[in-house]
Amino acid sequence: MSKTQLPGIIKKAKDKLQANWVQQQFDAVGMRRDLIKTDELTKQSGDFLNQFLAGVESGNMVDIKSPAWAPALEFLNTISRQRERMGFSPSETAQFVFSLKEPLFAQLRTDLKGSPDELIEEMNSATALLDKLGLYVTEVFQSAREDVIKRQQEEMLELSTPVVKMWDGIVALPLIGTLDSARTSVVMESLLQRIVETGSEIAIIDITGVPTVDTLVAQHLLKTVAAARLMGADCIISGIRPQIAQTMVHLAIDLSAVTTKASLAEALKVALQRTGHRVVRDVDVK
Repeated sequence: MSKTQLPGIIKKAKDKLQANWVQQQFDAVGMRRDLIKTDELTKQSGDFLNQFLAGVESGNMVDIKSPAWAPALEFLNTISRQRERMGFSPSETAQFVFSLKEPLFAQLRTDLKGSPDELIEEMNSATALLDKLGLYVTEVFQSAREDVIKRQQEEMLELSTPVVKMWDGIVALPLIGTLDSARTSVVMESLLQRIVETGSEIAIIDITGVPTVDTLVAQHLLKTVAAARLMGADCIISGIRPQIAQTMVHLAIDLSAVTTKASLAEALKVALQRTGHRVVRDVDVK
């Protein structure tokens, strides 16, 4: 614990300090006035100043992870995530904390002008403290952005792996793009869920839209086929183009245990035959 005059200085000039701080934020280059209103920023600044005061009153100016600083960190967590959603950048969000330095230092210089040693000590302590809080804001902001990106990626994966019911007892999964480990998990989960929902006996995995098939992609396909078989569904892989066939032979990829077809139409024809259906041409249709 460190002995500091900061709590008394903040208490005595709290209103003035808050007003100067809000003005400092609005005067900053690049301030996004289009994203936040004056009343809202004033309230946020006042709320944080109260939390900041409570933290420094504990006497702990070093460890912001201590219980005394928990309310302040929770408040900054909320502000950071809120501003990330509003469209602020990481630096603009962190500026909320860093911009408190100048008005706070100005007040310290006024109150401690006759004690240069104390002034330097208080300014150093406040600088270190605000830097830690500012870095915390940046970390939370980055974490919030990563959460959004991860959620969007998961949603895109789900959208890119539609399982379509082709016929009674037959479902098809058209794949487009690269098939990696993360996507394989989503593909497998979507396919198995759809097999259960429809009670399908045949699952067609169409790889016409997969640009390349290497050993790793083949392993992912075989895992998906094996999982479907455990659910009682047989798999047919369609979309085996000449280039892919040559690559598989060159890489010695063994798909002998899986029925493969060049096109989705051919795969559907086989699937219909296996489920006891026949497709016949109506000779009367011209």
